Amino acid sequence: MVHRGGVLLLLEWPVTTTVTIEQEERVKSREEIMNMLEAFDLCGSFRDAGELAGVSHHTVARYVAMRDAGELAGGGPRRRGRIIDPWLPKIEEWVERSCGKIRADRAFDKLKALGFAGSERTVRRAVAEVKANHRRGRRRVYRPWIPEPGMWAQWDWGAGPVIAGRRTSLFCAWLAWSRFRVVVPCWDRRLATVIACVDRAMRAFGGAPTYWLTDNERTVTIDHVAGVAVRHPEMVAVGGHYGTTIATCVPADPESKGGSEATVRIAKADLVPTDANQRDGYTSWADLVEACDAWMAEVNGREHRATRRAPTEMLAEEQQRLHRLPEAPYTAVFGQTRKVTWSSTVSFGGVTYSVPHTLADETVWVRVDGDCIVVVHCAPTGPVEVARHQRSTPGRPMIDDAHYPARPAGPLGRRPKPTSAAEAEFLAIGDGARTWLVEAAAAGTSRMKTKMAQAVDLARLHGTERLDWALGHAAMFGRFADGDLDSILAANPPGQRRRADDVHSLQPGTAAWGRLGGDR
Repeated sequence: MVHRGGVLLLLEWPVTTTVTIEQEERVKSREEIMNMLEAFDLCGSFRDAGELAGVSHHTVARYVAMRDAGELAGGGPRRRGRIIDPWLPKIEEWVERSCGKIRADRAFDKLKALGFAGSERTVRRAVAEVKANHRRGRRRVYRPWIPEPGMWAQWDWGAGPVIAGRRTSLFCAWLAWSRFRVVVPCWDRRLATVIACVDRAMRAFGGAPTYWLTDNERTVTIDHVAGVAVRHPEMVAVGGHYGTTIATCVPADPESKGGSEATVRIAKADLVPTDANQRDGYTSWADLVEACDAWMAEVNGREHRATRRAPTEMLAEEQQRLHRLPEAPYTAVFGQTRKVTWSSTVSFGGVTYSVPHTLADETVWVRVDGDCIVVVHCAPTGPVEVARHQRSTPGRPMIDDAHYPARPAGPLGRRPKPTSAAEAEFLAIGDGARTWLVEAAAAGTSRMKTKMAQAVDLARLHGTERLDWALGHAAMFGRFADGDLDSILAANPPGQRRRADDVHSLQPGTAAWGRLGGDR
């Protein structure tokens, strides 16, 4: 216990003062070295300091000399020899030959066969050390990527949720400088879908970037020759249409496409139902689309960690560097081409869908949009959506009657068309006359033309409106015999039709029942 600078210090030194050769050669820790130096500063004697620290006074003298020469930090304690040291050259040879892939357990088995008597733990430590030295100078160096405004956009794909037993995909794109993100749900990842998503993303950006960067998928890269990616000709045409270059990233290069991969990771964590986010499943495609729109509004409206600004705010600045988009999208955005048949239908996915009859023998574009099938016709004035149907399955055609001219409902429907002056005069009476004609023909009524001529004569006598009413009632109750019209008119004289109201009822009275049995 000593006083230093008015502070009471309690130093606990080892009681043992006998120093053996093993203690002398033992590697000293940083704490032991500091205890020796503090004891020397306290006593001013190598021997006394050695007794207090439990080491030889020669050891104290050596570390004091190293401190005075400024070599204490760089020198450090001596490293003792290890049982594995004679075998290190052989381990280095194996690591070099395997390009750092050899496992420690395999190295241990090989060393045992050569006579190594140590433990597997010692070999594991040695192999890890040799592999670390092997990687030095061989590891890839990543240069920070600093994007320019309006130059780079990236996209990648993520697995989406399951809706009604069908797997979906998430097209995830981002604008590198502003960090503006776009997520588009899709049913598939075919070429037409990719082009449609790229077009939609650029519409959301408000312009076209100089470069689009993505993975080496078959929709973008059809082959690799001498390590050089061969572009899909359709994607090259898309780039020419929008004035942008669609390129693919170098494999295993996180710096060049890490932003879109981060977008995929965040979108999947928030949009795909998992145990982590406790999100309920989606009951329809519209629910997923609405969730994606809400997610984009949220992530683009909040402050980004790297820029400390909201992506929507930075997008307003980056739009000044984006290229102007053409008014008409690339035609493949509309889907696949189909020829309209003479029946004004197209076949898509094994299902027949109707289109307006005026497009017979024309070429249209068909694509999938969520749960719908969309048909677009590229007219000289521009592309126009001409039909939209709910997606169906083979054997269940989707036919819209509005795509065809007016026709009878059903294959057995008939609409009366006059072929003579007498027929035209009868049908001119009204809807009741047309109904009577159809029903009377279906009932097999005889002498129909004679009865039609009698009806025309009655119309002149009783008036067209009253006779049309009578013909309608005759058709309703199936009264097509001779004299039925006269009977209906006589039973309902004009101005004497009884009507039920709040005061009067059509129910007959019970006064007549009182006369029953009166003669008895």
